[in-house]
Amino acid sequence: MRLGISGTYSSGKTITGMALSHYTGIPRTRAKTMREILPEAAPGKALEECTAAELLQMIVVRHVDRAVHESRLWDGFISDGSSLQEWIYGAVRVTVGINPNDSVHLSDLESVEKTPELAFFEEVMEQIGHAFKRHVKATFDAFVHLPNELPLAADGHRPVNERFRSLSDEHLKATLTELGIPYHVVGGSLPERLRRITEIFDLPVARDVDSAIALAEAEYAAMDVRVETERAAAVV
Repeated sequence: MRLGISGTYSSGKTITGMALSHYTGIPRTRAKTMREILPEAAPGKALEECTAAELLQMIVVRHVDRAVHESRLWDGFISDGSSLQEWIYGAVRVTVGINPNDSVHLSDLESVEKTPELAFFEEVMEQIGHAFKRHVKATFDAFVHLPNELPLAADGHRPVNERFRSLSDEHLKATLTELGIPYHVVGGSLPERLRRITEIFDLPVARDVDSAIALAEAEYAAMDVRVETERAAAVV
């Protein structure tokens, strides 16, 4: 089975995907994160400082990286998100702005001013969306969607807020429905998630839940979570 773990920022996709891979023995795809891509795409910048063109570069780079790793594990994998994530995070910026934190004062029914740059960005994101949706529909058998149960991480990396996260969450679920890809919303604690997911999809169990979570936590702790400018400075 080619299974995606869907959800927005701070929903627990990464740790859930890691733990589920250890729990079931199904390999997990590995693609570069935005944090890893950014120092090469826009050296010296934080994500909220990027232009629309720079965001497009990173969206395409991550999509290509995802596709390469998915193709190498075609017989079955667990994926931390999908190319829909990058497309939707870009598409929602048409409503909230290239830097979503600049529009936190707007009501839920308001959108930022559509400048010529933003209008062109919207057209490009629409066309990218067609390609990304075709790819995801042809690649994934099903998704697990994680609800926004956890607080948004204030890590200095994510230029997002609760409105951005909520809009993205609804857009993700609507797109999976549009594509006809089965998805199940699974919440609760990490052990509850693992047991529920394996039950829904009748997945194998390779080790006990506690061991799987311990391995995932060690793997997660080893990740480089520095903000982009710190990472770039270390490279220099």
